[in-house]
Amino acid sequence: MDKFSGPGNSRVHSWLKRLVKVEPEEVRALLWSFSYFFALLCSYYIVRPMRDEMGIAGGVEHLQWLFTGTFLAMLAAVPLFGWISSRYPRKTFLPLVYFFFIANLLIFFGLFRSGLTHAWVARAFFIWTSVFNLFIVSVFWSFMADLFNDSQAKRLFGFIAAGGTAGALAGPALTATLAIPLGPTNLLPISALGLGWAVLSIHRLAAWRKRIDPGPSASASASGGSSPDGRNRGLGGGAWAGIRLIARSPYLLGICLLILLFTTLSTFLYFQQAHIIEDSFADPAKRTAVFAGIDFAANALTLVIQVFFTSRIVKALGMAWSLALIPLLLGGGFLLLGTAPLLAVLVAVQVVRRAGNYAIMKPSREMLFVVLGEEEKYKAKNVIDTVIYRSGDVISAWAYAGLQALGLGLSAIAFIAVPISVLWAWICYQLGKAQEKRAGVHP
Repeated sequence: MDKFSGPGNSRVHSWLKRLVKVEPEEVRALLWSFSYFFALLCSYYIVRPMRDEMGIAGGVEHLQWLFTGTFLAMLAAVPLFGWISSRYPRKTFLPLVYFFFIANLLIFFGLFRSGLTHAWVARAFFIWTSVFNLFIVSVFWSFMADLFNDSQAKRLFGFIAAGGTAGALAGPALTATLAIPLGPTNLLPISALGLGWAVLSIHRLAAWRKRIDPGPSASASASGGSSPDGRNRGLGGGAWAGIRLIARSPYLLGICLLILLFTTLSTFLYFQQAHIIEDSFADPAKRTAVFAGIDFAANALTLVIQVFFTSRIVKALGMAWSLALIPLLLGGGFLLLGTAPLLAVLVAVQVVRRAGNYAIMKPSREMLFVVLGEEEKYKAKNVIDTVIYRSGDVISAWAYAGLQALGLGLSAIAFIAVPISVLWAWICYQLGKAQEKRAGVHP
């Protein structure tokens, strides 16, 4: 008997119902999805401190080249992912992605244990971790968008996202606890175990989908993205199909613009944060403590909103306003920073932005893909989440440096960010309306 069947399932469902509007037949999928995302982000946050250290070991003066190397690695990885997903069914290529990264972790473990500490190994690890982060999360949300239909996504994605936030809290805690007694290198196999749990979760979720719907998934059949045997074959298309799909779709191009504006404003705020905290504290230890405090406050607030409020906010506001909410709040935050570029204002704006992004904006953004076909969910989404995202980082970083070179200070740049935030909100609102139209939701 399925462990989520019978009286036990009723008890679990009764408890979960207090937090999220889950139906009895969805309990199993909800818990596996939650644990899947928990394991992924826990795995990443275990190795993230090592990445930052490798950035220093590779030479601080070379950091700009590491960002460039990350972008180039993304360009190489996207067609490889496209080629694999074209030829293998989901049940094969999704685990392949995670097995690939598990193998990478074990290779780096062997290199570090051998005492090979050449700067190029450190730089390779930095770039690999930056690619690893975006790919594992992108593939996860592609699978979620394929697994659940539009109605389920609006109810469940907030709670599922909370699994990732919990993992983002657990990973650093594990690293802080075990790094000294075990040594940082010995944490890599623990990170690999998290990816192993992700593979198990994929198999269990695929079995759940097959049990409740032996035919094509509800979301795929609604959007024409799958044939009856779609689970047993690849997605078709070529290695660069994701880029072609984006070029032909105003909807996907709109999502690209959303991501570019998101990364631009995030980078602007990141640079403002660096300047304000640098000016406020001379002691590196105090700066580190402030950064840690911002991380903890943002993650804690995110978890509370995801568990208790995300699905309710999406239901109350609808997709369009749910997507536009955080850009509008950030525009107000930049207006405050332009008027008073102070530490307290910066901390408040950063905490609200990050919590709002992960608790409301990110789940809502992933819902945009639920109404698309399988090839768009995996190939086009992967391009958007990796290449478009990283290109936005690079472009916005140089743009900020250019504004500074023109003599603009923190307040002036913050004021420039306000109309960009309004544009971002408008794009989000229009995409939300388009998503509701595709899903057949009428006001």
